[in-house]
Amino acid sequence: MTFSLSETEVDDPETLAALLESALRTGMDGDVAFDDYSRHIFSRDASMYSMMPLGVAFPRHAGDVAAAVEACAALGVPIVARGAGTSLAGQTIGPGLVLDLSRHMNRILELDPVARTALVEVGVVQDQLNKAAGAHGLMFGPDTSTSNRATIGGMIGNNSAGSGSLTYGMTIDHVLALDVILSDGSRARLEPVNEAERLVRSAEQSLEGRIYQELPQLVRDSEQAIEAGMPIFWRRAGGYRLDRLAGFGHRKPFDLAKFVVGAEGTLLVVTHALVSLVPKPARTVYAVGHFTDTPSAIAATTDALSCEPAQVELMDRTILELSRKQIEYASLGEILVGDPGALLFVSFSGDDEAALVAELDRLERLWQQNGHGYHTLRAVTPADQTALLKVRKSSLGLLMAAGEGTRRPLAFVEDTAVDPVHLAEYTERFKQILDDHQLEAGFYGHCSVGCLHIRPFVDLTKPEEVAKMRAVAEAVKDLVAEYGGVNSSEHGDGLARSEFNREIFGPELYEAMRKVKRLFDPGNIMNPGKIVDAPSMTENLRDRDMLPPAPLLQTTLNFEVVGGMRGAADRCMNIGLCRKAGSGVMCPSYQATLNEEHATRGRANALVKALSEPDPHSALGGERLHEILDLCLMCKACKNECPMSVDMAALKAETLAHHHEIHGIPFRSRIFGSIRTLNRLGSATAPISNLPGRIGFLRRIMEKQVGITAERPLPVFTRKNLLRWFRRHQQAVAMSPAPLGTVNWLADSFTTFTEPHIGQAAIELLERAGWRVELASGGCCGRSSMSKGLLDDAKQKASGLVESLALNTEPGSPIVGCEPSCLFTLRDEHTALLSDSEWVHEVAARVRQVEELLIEAIDAGRLRLRDDSSLSGRRIVYHGHCHQKAEVGTAATMALLRRIPGVEVEEINSGCCGMAGSFGFEAEHYEMSMTVGGDRLFPALAAEPQETIVAATGVSCRQQIFHGAGRTAWHPVELVRAALAPAEQ
Repeated sequence: MTFSLSETEVDDPETLAALLESALRTGMDGDVAFDDYSRHIFSRDASMYSMMPLGVAFPRHAGDVAAAVEACAALGVPIVARGAGTSLAGQTIGPGLVLDLSRHMNRILELDPVARTALVEVGVVQDQLNKAAGAHGLMFGPDTSTSNRATIGGMIGNNSAGSGSLTYGMTIDHVLALDVILSDGSRARLEPVNEAERLVRSAEQSLEGRIYQELPQLVRDSEQAIEAGMPIFWRRAGGYRLDRLAGFGHRKPFDLAKFVVGAEGTLLVVTHALVSLVPKPARTVYAVGHFTDTPSAIAATTDALSCEPAQVELMDRTILELSRKQIEYASLGEILVGDPGALLFVSFSGDDEAALVAELDRLERLWQQNGHGYHTLRAVTPADQTALLKVRKSSLGLLMAAGEGTRRPLAFVEDTAVDPVHLAEYTERFKQILDDHQLEAGFYGHCSVGCLHIRPFVDLTKPEEVAKMRAVAEAVKDLVAEYGGVNSSEHGDGLARSEFNREIFGPELYEAMRKVKRLFDPGNIMNPGKIVDAPSMTENLRDRDMLPPAPLLQTTLNFEVVGGMRGAADRCMNIGLCRKAGSGVMCPSYQATLNEEHATRGRANALVKALSEPDPHSALGGERLHEILDLCLMCKACKNECPMSVDMAALKAETLAHHHEIHGIPFRSRIFGSIRTLNRLGSATAPISNLPGRIGFLRRIMEKQVGITAERPLPVFTRKNLLRWFRRHQQAVAMSPAPLGTVNWLADSFTTFTEPHIGQAAIELLERAGWRVELASGGCCGRSSMSKGLLDDAKQKASGLVESLALNTEPGSPIVGCEPSCLFTLRDEHTALLSDSEWVHEVAARVRQVEELLIEAIDAGRLRLRDDSSLSGRRIVYHGHCHQKAEVGTAATMALLRRIPGVEVEEINSGCCGMAGSFGFEAEHYEMSMTVGGDRLFPALAAEPQETIVAATGVSCRQQIFHGAGRTAWHPVELVRAALAPAEQ
């Protein structure tokens, strides 16, 4: 398409935005978003900066990108191309149009295992490419810690490297050709060309032609400056790579594809990339050295490098201590020896395991001979390595979690690198700079290539801290130069380091880079202010410039962080782990839509905006915010898997409460909030109460009038519910011995009335184990009310149940149950709802998983399971409940299942089932519910033979498995009950 606005200057931002939005809606197939919430969400990346864009576009193909660039060129609007938005230096924010290339442009178009190449759209995620390439024994060489969300386009823009760069180099070393959109909207193919081809291309009367015509001469004129000014250390990600073009000619092709790698989108926009792949080693083994402190670990690097490893990675005590506080990483503490002050991960890769183990032997001998470290842990098998690697790849997130309020570990000197032979001395002097300025920092990174990610804690709302940050940045820049290192080794220049490039590269080379920018981008619209002609590193600071003081807001929930509810949302530092796919649970709705606003990060940023408004209460009732939060399943995975523990379930519940205050409570929400009453009535009137669920026209009326989908079966009420059964059962066991004392069974609002056999099985097992079981049926925990934002109702129910448990049960006696969402509400939501309660913490401390008590009984011989039960020889696959994973993990359940003799047990990588309590019953959410289940859970079950037994702890999970996969799922306690020895039945 062609625009005719190039001569027009528009000064009014609103008029400019309207013109641009109109042009994009006309010229693009993809969506655009110019509302304030979308703009705010894309005003941030994982850096300390924030810049409000004019709007956001979501291109579906290269034609959309070209249309967007042409429109921006016509109107003089800056344009920022963005992948996962995880840049640490501010590369992916800007004042113009943000292009989100990750949402739609994420296809692997070709993969040639013979040529070892892949043609991809730039939104393809690194792990996505590696999974496809892995089927052919190949992989993409650069291995970033953000591989589960980093896009290939972002890696090209940044020249990413990662832990394997000692072996595989950087992204620039794997780019073969690029399809790009130039700054005037024209398309070009960048690839190595010989001199004859370059001359042909330079004859074209186009921007591409001018580049091929003028850039070679610029390179020739700058050869001395390139030689003198370009840092000699190989691992660098700053400036324009003129060194890659120097010396071109008959023997060396003119390769613009490699030249633009690391340009941070300041020259053009890449739409497709042809990249090389490398053989994937069959095996990798690790030696994990334990050291008393960081200097000792760094000192051992030289010995490690002498063994020619694949990588050498450092993690300091700060990261280790933070990992121990997260359930997801708790298993690391079980395998470490002593209390290390630092760990050094040394890996060896290849196809011969014996040879690799021999290298471990050699390294351990060297460390012992030279007195390095006090223990070396070996991780040879993938099972040995899981916990170790999970923590290592999460170092950034764990460090970020140590921030409090606006005092955060910031990325401004975190990407330097020097020759490893100088690393120990360099790190010591770096530490002295921090000490001189009284700054704390966490240390981790790639010792094998002399790169440490050091992030000092700074509060940017304080002027003296901003001044201190700048002083440290300048001192470190000078220190790097003294050792012949680089200021940016893999994270790029962005807003954090570009200001120093004239000094780093020298005036002549810097001027050559400015000429490159003007040649490629004469209108200065391509991500301006990065690499050259940059603002001060202390401008556009997120916490100082874009975050006004939080207005007062009264909340029902107690958000125990600095800054209250806004502080809880603003803990998000945008590292984007919620965008990951293929592992964990977070964030199921994002995995289904790939829409940034449906990730925990997007929702948190939207809430920060609302809570920064002059009237945050009214803002929380806004419909646009309600739309952004609507698809949150409240699975609570973010509370555990997000390193900053952003609890979106709690934030959404509080937001819904404010929304209800303004707009009223929907009838359907009242229904779901009263689920215990409804289930009790349904049980009392069964089987008549089950008839409406079986009559089609009644279901359709229910969908139309109430919004409960007719597509999903309703739960079936049982007249002989757990309460009735227990009254009769209690009489039968009244005189039975109970040497272990009393345990309280939480009669939840679901299984009590629809699946009482689960509670019966568990109670019988507990009694066989030596417990006297009391039924805790003092009311609803309030979980359902809370999920609908009925916080006053939830608080009343919670207060009643907590009081009942505190006063009507034996002090100190355990409280157990079979429904994780209800049981763990006692120890999570209740403490937030009833922060002033005298009993809530005492009750919460008594909550235990029934699995734990049963494991103890089996191990002590009080429960004996049959070797020849009907389960023996069978395979059991287990799907864990999201709330269970978030609160305590699934280890106890898996351990219980594995105690059944003769069974094979596996926890499937199934993510969230998509049901999420009432969510899957809601007509407008049914399709999303099934999409989430269809991501991993349904395919995993479809791959299992029919004789495989499916186990699931959650009532919603079992409903979804039956409806979506056609399989019956059993609660683990039912399976254990089925395996009891005859003498104990």
